[in-house]
Amino acid sequence: MFISGAEELAVYGPGVDARALAIALAVLAAVALAFGAQFQNDAVVDKSAQVSKKAGKLARGSLSLKQLFSLLSKPKWLSGTAFMALGIGLQLAALSLAPLIVVQPVGAIALVITSLLNARVTKTRLNRGTILAISLCTLGIAAFVAMASGVADETVLNDDRLREVLGVLGAILVVFTVLFFTLGRHAKALTYVIGAGVLYGFVATLAKVVIQRIYQSDFEWLTMLCLVALIGAVSLGSWFVQNAYSSGPPDLVIAGLTVIDPLVAVSIGIVILGEATSASLPVIIGFGLSAVVAVIGVILLSKVHPELSRPTLKTEGKI
Repeated sequence: MFISGAEELAVYGPGVDARALAIALAVLAAVALAFGAQFQNDAVVDKSAQVSKKAGKLARGSLSLKQLFSLLSKPKWLSGTAFMALGIGLQLAALSLAPLIVVQPVGAIALVITSLLNARVTKTRLNRGTILAISLCTLGIAAFVAMASGVADETVLNDDRLREVLGVLGAILVVFTVLFFTLGRHAKALTYVIGAGVLYGFVATLAKVVIQRIYQSDFEWLTMLCLVALIGAVSLGSWFVQNAYSSGPPDLVIAGLTVIDPLVAVSIGIVILGEATSASLPVIIGFGLSAVVAVIGVILLSKVHPELSRPTLKTEGKI
């Protein structure tokens, strides 16, 4: 059946011609994310440092609820939040113009920017291991984007696909709840980073789902449920991020968010949303290899970053 340009737009979105603009918007979103992460991290570390002032050491550890709420009065933290909000807006605009598996991985650029910003602010010299880890993250994600941009397709999102996304998110939340009550007090930076990355991967997916359903003129109760789930995932993910800032350097946090987030989102985009149905076997293998390279980079960064080797003192008043 012949479908006119206007009908195709209504069902699938702007199409291939808008991908260049979508990638440009995603790059700008990554820049905003990098600056937002640096400002928020500085505010969180300053707060942690006040707690351990008598010890004369930089505190690393989870924030108490009182400490978390006190950040709302910090201009630096609010500035970071404003940059984050700008980044989210730009990312949503990008997601409205191209498939999820094309847009979401572009955020890896934020890792390079954040690493340079944080090294300058903290006067930390990045060692070879850190540079190698950042390079692996960036190269792995860049390879993924290059392959995805050539095979990604917009698809019609039916109710069954939405139920699958919500079902997987529900299972993830159950796992996180169990981990919170069993291992929460002993969590390290990488644990919070992984949690935030997974949740933000669902945030991106749910945002794309809602946008796509609007294109399809199919905004009903199930789409509204996706919007509610998106808000919940953002809230919990933000809490994880703030604790990750308190437990480790911002480039480790961004590494997790810009690698784990897109890997989760892209996995859902491929398996559930069907955005890579035209991908050949070599491309699928390439997806897997590039993802492995990026994940190795995150794990390596969590072990070799110079800030993580400094003497630390856990903050008082755990959550």
